[in-house]
Amino acid sequence: AENLRAIGLSDDVHAHVARLAKLGVEGGIRGLVTSAHEISTIRRTFGTDVKLVVPGIRPAGSVPHDQKRTMTPAEAVAAGADYLVVGRAITGSSDPAGVAQRILEEMRN
Repeated sequence: AENLRAIGLSDDVHAHVARLAKLGVEGGIRGLVTSAHEISTIRRTFGTDVKLVVPGIRPAGSVPHDQKRTMTPAEAVAAGADYLVVGRAITGSSDPAGVAQRILEEMRN
């Protein structure tokens, strides 16, 4: 919210996201990239009419690195994410296949 005020926007993050998402969907967009923290806002507004790609996904217990608004895979799927973007947790691991397997297991539980 502080970053929004710095660029002259006074709405809270959720209201701003809902407004921009509505403009896109009304213009024909059928998929959005969104922070995990706005999944519920978009789902309340559009239901499952749009697909959601969600970056900033970090397995439970992993380091967030430069991401400030992260969520675990299980939390993001439960919130309504369609596609998860999991980068460094896998690519930076000495066992990428193992990390990917643990993420899949986490989402199933």
